[in-house]
Amino acid sequence: MTISIRSARPADLDLIIGFIRALAVYERLADAVVLDRETLAEHLFGDRPMAEVLIGEIDGVAQGFALFFHNFSTFEGRPGIYLEDLFVDPQARGAGLGKALLARLAQLAIDRGCARLEWSVLDWNTPAIDFYRSLGATPMDEWTVNRVEGDALAALAGRS
Repeated sequence: MTISIRSARPADLDLIIGFIRALAVYERLADAVVLDRETLAEHLFGDRPMAEVLIGEIDGVAQGFALFFHNFSTFEGRPGIYLEDLFVDPQARGAGLGKALLARLAQLAIDRGCARLEWSVLDWNTPAIDFYRSLGATPMDEWTVNRVEGDALAALAGRS
């Protein structure tokens, strides 16, 4: 068995969308996926990409992905990498692909002078939490994620 990690290409767009939808089903959020294919393509592969994707393969077959982007730590005075999505097909789990994707992200973080690699995980996702802790991840329990979207976002922007 050979595990390989590569950067996504525009030809991978439908594969990426498939992984996003599969992740949403796993996270019980399938109805929340409202992405537009062309908009996603522009944000991943356009003139000013907003995120990057790694594709994880086992024996040349794509079995998972990691979608990430840079954030910034004012306290560190350096960028970081924020992992938005990590997904491995259920039949490929346990083969080391998730760890390989995270290891590649750690390498990128170091190569790019980043202070940290971070992500969020749903509190009910015990298998993922246990996996992340086994890799040395530290839960940030004292932090609460906040979000403004939809009508509230428009109202905050003064566009309601």
